[in-house]
Amino acid sequence: MPVGVACAAGTPNKAGITLSLPSMNIRQSAIAILTDWQAPDPAQDSLRHAALAFVHGRADACRRECVPGHVTASALVLDDSGHQVLLTLHPRLGRWVQLGGHCDDGDDDIVAAALREAIEESGVGDLRIAPELVAVHVHPVTCSLGVPTRHLDLQFVAHAPAGAQIAVSDESEDLRWWPADALPPGSDHALAYLVARATRRAGGTARLRGTR
Repeated sequence: MPVGVACAAGTPNKAGITLSLPSMNIRQSAIAILTDWQAPDPAQDSLRHAALAFVHGRADACRRECVPGHVTASALVLDDSGHQVLLTLHPRLGRWVQLGGHCDDGDDDIVAAALREAIEESGVGDLRIAPELVAVHVHPVTCSLGVPTRHLDLQFVAHAPAGAQIAVSDESEDLRWWPADALPPGSDHALAYLVARATRRAGGTARLRGTR
């Protein structure tokens, strides 16, 4: 069920100008964020270019029905201390990952999609999300389409309030807080990279979005 979230109240671009996205759809917001994101390293910048070209090239790039691949949105949830991360044991992948998934037609933009997924999969209704992109990850997967495809995952950071009560959703085998410096066995490089980026930025996050 889509969660009502205000459209992004501005993401600073490379010139330091704040973007306002009041009328953008999911695809347009993905293009805007990828265009203006200052990637932290050459590998991420290469993924940014690849994802941006794909989204520019397909009107259905953010829809799960797009068989060649589609944009997904995820959020690494930090606890109120910023030292623990909330991970889900994904039934299809068989490993612990951040919360996230496909975009829905009711999502205002790509950030709203990431927040909705995080709320649905955590059971925490008052999560807050930073609208700045943290990382991009592209991976092959056989998702709900039932055929091999790829996810172009746009990754954000969300923050849980003190005392947040989590609940396992029907999309997960388990849900658990993990120390950011002691991730579960079998965690891949992409998760470790996301956690490192998220915890590095946690102390400086000022603008957060939440549900109305």
